[in-house]
Parts: sequence; structure tokens; C-alpha cells
Amino acid sequence: MDEDLAAWVAGLDDLFGLVAGRFYRAEPRLRARAYVRGLLAPLAGKNGWTLAEAAGDLTPDGMQRLLNKAAWDVDGVRDDVRAYAVEHLGDPDGVLVVDETGFLKKGVKSAGVQRQYSGTAGRIENCQLGVFCAYTSAKGRTLIDRELYLPKSWTEDRGRCAEANVPDNVEFATKATLAKA
Repeated sequence: MDEDLAAWVAGLDDLFGLVAGRFYRAEPRLRARAYVRGLLAPLAGKNGWTLAEAAGDLTPDGMQRLLNKAAWDVDGVRDDVRAYAVEHLGDPDGVLVVDETGFLKKGVKSAGVQRQYSGTAGRIENCQLGVFCAYTSAKGRTLIDRELYLPKSWTEDRGRCAEANVPDNVEFATKATLAKA
């Protein structure tokens, strides 16, 4: 068991070595590693607080800063992880799996939030929706892409988009269109 854990940690270290250049400063790079370790850890619940506590932080501020304000090449990290997955998990019988997931929200300020059907909740709720693409083979599975679904009511309200930091060039796309992309 100790050998398996050592191999797992070495694999994670190799992967973070691959994406290290996508982080412009050491602090977000180290925080991203702690974030991923927290996601992979056997924590009862995974949110900003529990991930921060698992990383040894007193508050979730650093984790939230990583996801909301820190400067790093998010799409570059995705591309590097996708290349890593192809190299380590690629198999002629591998398949892509596309799914949408709802994230329940209480407010109205987060990009894409509105009352809409969420399969996660099994009903219409105030939520965001994400479209996710995963790759799976006999060698393993991994998430390889993601995109936030913005309802037409959002893309038609450029002021609301600006308040939520949605780039000006983002236009409405159906979930099927996001999945194909």
C-alpha cells in the first residue's frame, strides 16, 4: 500500500511539473497542487472550507483567490492535462463522455445563474450549469474539458455579463454546441 501511495504522489508531482509553467507565480501553483490533492483526498465534503483545511489554511480565502483572481493559464493547464491523459490513458477502445452538471446557487450574480433544470437536483432550481467532457479507457479516466453554459437571457444582457466578468466575445451556445466544441 505504501508503494501505491508513493507512486500516486510521484505521478501527481510529475503532472504538476508539466503544468508548472502555466502559473505565473509560485503561490498559485502550490495552492493549485493543494487544491487537487484535496479533491482527491477522502474528505467528507469538498468545498472551499474543507479543501483549505486539508491544505493547512485557516480560511478558504486562498482557495477562492486561486479560482477567482489568481493569474494562471487555465486553458493551458487543461491542454497539458489532456495531453497527459492521451499519453497515459490513451487506448483504441477509449471513449469520450459528455455530461452536464448543475451547481446550486443562492444568489444571482455568478455567471449563468438562473432558475433552470438541474439534473443534479432533479428539478428546476437556481443554479449554474456546466458541460463537461471526460475520457475513459481500461487504463483510467479523467476530465479533459469544461465549459460554463450561459443561458440566452445572460448573453443578451451584456451589462450583467460585464458585472460577472464574462468576456465580451462570449455568445449564446446550446449545451450540445458546447459539447461538440
